[in-house]
Amino acid sequence: MSSPSLHAGVLDALGLAITSGDVPAGTPLTLDGIGAEHGVSRTVAREVMRMLEGLGMVRSRRRVGLVVLGMEDWNVLDPRVIRWRLQGPGRDAQLRSLTELRHAVEPLAAAGAARHATPQVRGELVDLARRMRTLGEAGDLTEFLALDVRMHELLLRSSGNEMFGPLADVVAEVLAGRTHLGLMPPSPAPEALDQHEAVARAVAEHDPDAAEAAMARIVGEVRRALDDLPDRTPDRMPDRMPDRMPDDEDGASRRG
Repeated sequence: MSSPSLHAGVLDALGLAITSGDVPAGTPLTLDGIGAEHGVSRTVAREVMRMLEGLGMVRSRRRVGLVVLGMEDWNVLDPRVIRWRLQGPGRDAQLRSLTELRHAVEPLAAAGAARHATPQVRGELVDLARRMRTLGEAGDLTEFLALDVRMHELLLRSSGNEMFGPLADVVAEVLAGRTHLGLMPPSPAPEALDQHEAVARAVAEHDPDAAEAAMARIVGEVRRALDDLPDRTPDRMPDRMPDRMPDDEDGASRRG
């Protein structure tokens, strides 16, 4: 039986190669070729191909074998695809598109949470915002990120909209991706801490308008910060980012 880490290593290598364009759409792939390049058995190569096929990144074609597909076929909301794209030359474009998605969804999710969240969730949000301020002011960015991810997850899953909840992992990847790729400041801006507290307070007080407005300010600032970034291709991205990315949010200058 093959090791899960072996599957993961080959999957990451191929996923990065496809999303970066190093292996472009239309490229045929064979199990023997994958096995030879990565030093794995046909069994491992076949399982990795099944995973990529499930992500919409390859497709089996008669008399050709497996063929790489273009981005229009990828499951672009899968956290693995997001992580690979954030490590490639299209990083900034990926951040911008994900931030636009957040801008469309998260203010409505915050308003929904103000209407539908349980008392336990409302209390946890207030506590999270309080702890985030303490950690942010102390410069403990690792724990801050974990709490930030949790806060956004709670808002999405408590929104009362079943379509928003599954986006929690997407938001977690984008928040953590910006942190691990070095796009965040050394400490959260005071305004970002203020707005997180404002969201939590509005949800706790059953005020959907205030919750929506505060979250719109958070993601709006992220969007503006990303718009100010020059287009660039990173010289070298990390070989592997963490399997679970904590939460980072605010843009190149703040946390969201």
